[in-house]
Amino acid sequence: FPYTTLFRSAKAEGMNLKPPAPNPKTDKDAARKKSFCARMSGVKGPMKDENGKPTRKAAALARWKC
Repeated sequence: FPYTTLFRSAKAEGMNLKPPAPNPKTDKDAARKKSFCARMSGVKGPMKDENGKPTRKAAALARWKC
């Protein structure tokens, strides 16, 4: 997934996005990971689609190592 392209367009709109923090180095990153995992784990929906491929939800949780 091209994060740099996403960040460039988001920055132009004044957003302050941060990449996933699967291995947090600071307490702030650890809190962000904990919060993200708690929110995303509660989202309804399957982890695999009808073809057996991981859904976007599953991919996001995997990227964050939840």
